Amino acid sequence: MDYPKKISRLDDLIFDNRFTRELPADPETVNNRRQVFGACYSRVLPTQVAEPQTVAYSREVAELLDLSEEVCKSADFTQVFVGNRLLPGMDPYALCYGGHQFGNWAGQLGDGRAINLGEVVNCHGEHLTLQLKGAGSTPYSRTADGLAVLRSSVREFLCSEAMHHLGVPTTRALSLILTGEQVVRDMFYSGDPKPEPGAVVCRVAPSFTRFGSFQIFAARGEIDLMKKLLDYTIRTDFPHLGEPSLDVYLKWFAEVCRRTAEMIVHWQRVGFVHGVMNTDNMSILGLTIDYGPYGWLENYDSNWTPNTTDAADRRYRFGNQPQIAFWNLGQLANAIYPLIEQVEPLQQAINVYTKTFEQGWQAMVAAKLGLNTFDSATDDELNTELLMLLQSVETDMTIFYRKLALLVMDVELSDEALMAPLMEAYYVPEQITDAYQAGLGNWLRSYIKRVQASGIANTERRNIMNAANPKYVLRNYLAQLAIDKAEQGDFSMVNELLELLRYPYDEQPGKEEFALKRPDWARQRAGCSMLSCSS
Repeated sequence: MDYPKKISRLDDLIFDNRFTRELPADPETVNNRRQVFGACYSRVLPTQVAEPQTVAYSREVAELLDLSEEVCKSADFTQVFVGNRLLPGMDPYALCYGGHQFGNWAGQLGDGRAINLGEVVNCHGEHLTLQLKGAGSTPYSRTADGLAVLRSSVREFLCSEAMHHLGVPTTRALSLILTGEQVVRDMFYSGDPKPEPGAVVCRVAPSFTRFGSFQIFAARGEIDLMKKLLDYTIRTDFPHLGEPSLDVYLKWFAEVCRRTAEMIVHWQRVGFVHGVMNTDNMSILGLTIDYGPYGWLENYDSNWTPNTTDAADRRYRFGNQPQIAFWNLGQLANAIYPLIEQVEPLQQAINVYTKTFEQGWQAMVAAKLGLNTFDSATDDELNTELLMLLQSVETDMTIFYRKLALLVMDVELSDEALMAPLMEAYYVPEQITDAYQAGLGNWLRSYIKRVQASGIANTERRNIMNAANPKYVLRNYLAQLAIDKAEQGDFSMVNELLELLRYPYDEQPGKEEFALKRPDWARQRAGCSMLSCSS
């Protein structure tokens, strides 16, 4: 088929809806909340809204879909990607899946406020699923309304694109559109619900299949249906593995393990905390998915989680993310076991996660420190000591690593002189005691000696570090400032941050204010420190 390279009308988008064509649908067509059996999805239509208004769109995702700038600025774009108008070839549906939430089996979950519009085929022959988040209720909405509010939608839209430009595997976001209607939400489940502006994000990914997509069928004993989904997944998203078979199932699971490990290494590298790593929020493609109560480490704290629901147990804290991913993969292994019926090969496949993560972690640590290789004999201890120092006083992780590249490589300098380039990273200067300064001074000298022993030139060291350590991330308070303005009808900061975060590793003269550490006013403010799942 000859695909056009630029779409001048949305009606010219080409849809090839393999998922709904090849997998069984919910036979019930009435959109009411229920348990859905024997089906991978339910067909459902987006809810119509009165006065949609485009807040922002991603030009890179538009290009991925072959959409011209003129199309993205059109009124038709707004109508289509808020869900008011279906294009020829669209076949809207919501996915059926289950999952473990905070370690406990939750049964059927599904797309409670996400509606897949269909699969676009771009000019390169790539299939990309368009999904509206916040476009209304589905059979999986349970007691909720299927809608989303502007604050969570701004965060999802910006973070999806920020993560991509950071080099983190992620689902993408095409657009952010206000519905023109109010949605009532209790932001912290405190018994104080308030109306907020409603919004819809159009998410884009090759697939939105999750670990929980397989778990639900295993839990219900619908093994034939799980096999159909797995065979479909391999043929469409993993065709390089070959035709589905027992051996290919194991290769598939090993690749899911590998991709998941690579994703988690990137999260740890940039200081991203997902906040709600339930198995229904884990992509089989190893993509970061479902940007809910996420957050960025500002002062380094391996025990921090942004999710108020997780405040007591901190299951999904920053330092626990690698272990949680491993546990989640174990649940996926349990789900597909009926198709394998052998423990040992599944164990060998899951070991791929451990090996990939360890290798990726070492390469990541070396890059953050500007080393060309990781030497376990010295660098395990060097890194462990640094993380202890970062956690012992409030130290901005992003700024510290970025400024470490400016270190003067002279062991004869005093502790104070060595620390000078790093001082911007500290939130509470009074915490820097003589003992801390001496400890950091000793570490910096050990680090300098390690770099000198490697023979790496200082310019090369800085280049390696600046490619691994971003200057700009979507700091929680910046996202909140953009939300505050957007709720008043001013979308300028949303678009300014979108542009800034396209180049997170560049200096961007004139934009330094966005690289400053969190201001004191944001330390405990809602949206800047802790968040809930409310959206």
